[in-house]
Amino acid sequence: MSSLASTPTQPAAPIRIPWPLYRMSIEQYESLIASGFFGERDDVHLIDGYVVNRMAESPLHGTVCEAIRMAMGAIILAVAGWHLRSEKGVRIPSQTSIPRPDLAVVRGDWRDYLTHYPGVSDVAMVAEVSVSSLDKDQAMADIYAAGGIPVYWIVDVDDGQVEVYSDPGPSGYRSHEVLAPGHVLRVVIDGVAVGEIAVSDILP
Repeated sequence: MSSLASTPTQPAAPIRIPWPLYRMSIEQYESLIASGFFGERDDVHLIDGYVVNRMAESPLHGTVCEAIRMAMGAIILAVAGWHLRSEKGVRIPSQTSIPRPDLAVVRGDWRDYLTHYPGVSDVAMVAEVSVSSLDKDQAMADIYAAGGIPVYWIVDVDDGQVEVYSDPGPSGYRSHEVLAPGHVLRVVIDGVAVGEIAVSDILP
């Protein structure tokens, strides 16, 4: 008795959508969240009006995030009126975005944000850990700068360095430094340096 060999199924080519994608407002996105539209498995955020997936966290990414949080926490605890938030939304209305950076230094107490996300005026700096995501994290610099976030760090694990962006403007950050181990990161809040972290202390 003979049988026919099965032919492997080829993946379908991506469908080109010939119409513009729908961009939603911040208010629409927040309404979806409030309604329970997103489930516990939906790891998303709003970028330039589009709901996009966030990358799954690798052990390396999570460990470096924890190293930054511990190093930063010791400094922020000594500064009255500020605290750290991890992977929580930051509201940037001018860019129709509510990103969820790996770390943010935010004004006030955690109880101040029970009903709303911190806005640009509430944020001193944000930081992202880059593990195989450098192009995406660098693209976010334009949104953070145009939105008015004062300082943005990209902790580039793959290249063993930290990119520091500051002095935001509509066309991007006017200052960009790349710091390798042996250098220190200045933690700046409201234009005042409140502490330093050795680059080598937050890189594996």
